Amino acid sequence: MDNLSDTLKKLKITAVDRTEDSLEGCLDCLLQALAQNNMETSEKIQGSGILQLFASLLIPQSFCTAKVANIIAEVAKNDSLQAQLINMGVIPTLVKLLGIHCQNAALTEMCLVAFGNLAELESSKEQFASTNIAEELVKLFKKQIEHDKREMIFEVLAPLAENDAIKLQLVEAGLVECLLEIVQEKVDSDKEDDIAELKTASDLMVLLLLGDESMQKLFEGGKGNVFQRVLSWIPSNNHQLQLAGALAIANFARNDGNCIHMVDNGIVEKLMDLLDRHVEDGNVTVQHAALSALRNLAIPVVNKAKMLSAGVTEAVLKFLKSEMPPVQFKLLGTLRMLIDAQAEAAEQLGKNVKLVERLVEWCEAKDHAGVMGESNRLLSALIRHSKSKDVIKTIVQSGGIKHLVTMATSEHVIMQNEALVALALIAALELGTAEKDLESAKLVQILHRLLADERSAPEIKYNSMVLICALIGSESLHKEVQDLAFLDVVSKLRSHENKSVAQQASLTEQRLTVES
Repeated sequence: MDNLSDTLKKLKITAVDRTEDSLEGCLDCLLQALAQNNMETSEKIQGSGILQLFASLLIPQSFCTAKVANIIAEVAKNDSLQAQLINMGVIPTLVKLLGIHCQNAALTEMCLVAFGNLAELESSKEQFASTNIAEELVKLFKKQIEHDKREMIFEVLAPLAENDAIKLQLVEAGLVECLLEIVQEKVDSDKEDDIAELKTASDLMVLLLLGDESMQKLFEGGKGNVFQRVLSWIPSNNHQLQLAGALAIANFARNDGNCIHMVDNGIVEKLMDLLDRHVEDGNVTVQHAALSALRNLAIPVVNKAKMLSAGVTEAVLKFLKSEMPPVQFKLLGTLRMLIDAQAEAAEQLGKNVKLVERLVEWCEAKDHAGVMGESNRLLSALIRHSKSKDVIKTIVQSGGIKHLVTMATSEHVIMQNEALVALALIAALELGTAEKDLESAKLVQILHRLLADERSAPEIKYNSMVLICALIGSESLHKEVQDLAFLDVVSKLRSHENKSVAQQASLTEQRLTVES
């Protein structure tokens, strides 16, 4: 390693007077040392202060450019030096070199290795975005026929495409057309390399659609060539393409206009056909992706009735028996979106004993917070949107009440509120049926706590009081309300800064006084 120190000293001198042979010799020694012990050598380089020199040695016409790029690529493997290299501004220099020396295979490769190592860093993405990296990479990509070389470019593209500005640049540089071409070329091949490339290309395509601007540009009002090509992936027999197609649709379905256009143009039927092909021992990732797309499409109000009449609930319910949490989660979300303000559909689903029993089971899925939360929200939604006595009875018989009471103590205000509104409807419509369950779930004590807690949101206080007024229609629950001295808590809320809370407090106080 002493040799290394000598090399570094010598390099400092030769870098100034640019003696070709000496400089080349020093760079060779350095590369050798990096190959033997990257970590230790990188630290020595850092300590020697020689890093700054490399940026100045990256001159387009210099004889040693490829070797310097190689050293930078090696040094960039060591995390602690990546930020330093970025601050020195090697990225714009290397991008420039890539454009000038695109015929030089060795130099191109070194630039790509360096980019691959640096692109993972968040701070590098802003620098990359200010260069014409997208244009250069796409130009390079179009020329490559070898799988390994394409693979190298993909490894740089994937981390860069996480940045929204670069996503748009890549789309404008024509990357999408290249990716679609690869998909078309490789779709029927069973060669391992081709299958891998198909996956990488279609995954990258989906990633480009995650940016709002790049997604809208490719959607082109639903008339775009890219959108049409992606649509054709959904009925294909290739699982990877089915997956990418469904994920792409889910990404296109990120604004109401796109969703409405797609539903009007028959996308729902295509997704239902795809789901149908995966009911028995299906591909979980495809199920998850297709359900994600349907959930997003169901968000605009005008789409709900259309999707319900197309039979989406029936298609989704076929996956009730799934044991995969990601599929369960999307299934619940899709149903919840579909029944929003759709009373008839909410009643129909709420009377479906199989569904309600499964929801109650999932409400206890403590290992999967997402599934647990969505099950609770769907239970509450079935009551809130149907306002149906039959639905309430089904939920009581299936043991769902205790979960709605627990939901009222959630850390998320929106969920607390949904639970309280559902419980108020239960108390107003079917108090006799639910009385025992509400009692054993200790609802009255929970409401006392929510009203006494200064941190409770105004809407939580308001709905808790509405619920108390409904509960005193039950003799046993009324006794609990009296025992807990609710009057004290409620009278304090008459001076609450929120007008609705203050008014409801006066009303509740009157009710409690009259009924006592």
